[in-house]
Amino acid sequence: MRVLLIEDDATLGEAVRDHVAAGDHAVDWMKTIDTGGAALATTSYGLVLLDLRLPDGSGIDLLKKFRGQGGTTPVIILTAHDQISDRIEGLNSGADDYLVKPFNLGELTARMLAVSRRYSGRPVTLVKIGELEIDAADRRVTASGETITLSGREWAVLDALAARPNAVVSKAQIEEALYAFGSEIESNTVEVYVSRLRKKLGRDHIATLRGIGYRLGREQ
Repeated sequence: MRVLLIEDDATLGEAVRDHVAAGDHAVDWMKTIDTGGAALATTSYGLVLLDLRLPDGSGIDLLKKFRGQGGTTPVIILTAHDQISDRIEGLNSGADDYLVKPFNLGELTARMLAVSRRYSGRPVTLVKIGELEIDAADRRVTASGETITLSGREWAVLDALAARPNAVVSKAQIEEALYAFGSEIESNTVEVYVSRLRKKLGRDHIATLRGIGYRLGREQ
């Protein structure tokens, strides 16, 4: 999952970024309303972690604008203000959850997972293809009951495919998921990771539609 962190505190921001990245998520860290808003306008995220008090404005205003423009990405507010009124305003403005600073990073992980599970923008969280089972919410893949271990980038590719099982996902969409990790994408990068997934999942689970993209799911 690609996560947008909007937080101006250097110490907290670094800790959150490193912790979330350690969970095999890609993290874009912005420190202002301006850069955060630009990221939201140009990039597809699975989750936003939003501070309320930023150098150039209020996170609430950014959230209201994002929701007003039809943005459906789940948002968790990070706030140092433990006031009921702040929580109510945040939730009423479209936040899915909030954490009061200082918070435990383990709790952050739990909140992220909980929000992802109930996120209505992605109803498909469990995909079954024969003996293969993909649980997007828990980031778990099993085949005949045996757990399959994937790298972060392999997960990024599989997540893009599993979001639309039995539908075609373009190469460009998969490249976007890989760009989140900050590494350079070469012309054959998608093919490399699809090949790795086939070796782990089974060759017949991912179909190639030449010139169009890839599809997760067996032929009907």
